[in-house]
Amino acid sequence: MHIDLSGASWHKSSYSGQGGQCVEIASGFASLVPVRDSKDPDGPALVFTADAFAAFLTGVKAGEFGNA
Repeated sequence: MHIDLSGASWHKSSYSGQGGQCVEIASGFASLVPVRDSKDPDGPALVFTADAFAAFLTGVKAGEFGNA
């Protein structure tokens, strides 16, 4: 499946620091969450279902992925 992200509006997390290790997400895609590397805005993006991304965020908040 190809999703056109050319008009996407990308946003960094308010928790992102100044170290350059940030991801951005795009809103406005029904039941999907596009994610890209902020250092490579013209590079590839990953697209997750909204449910999968919500489960990931729940895991991050619960500390399931360590403190890196």
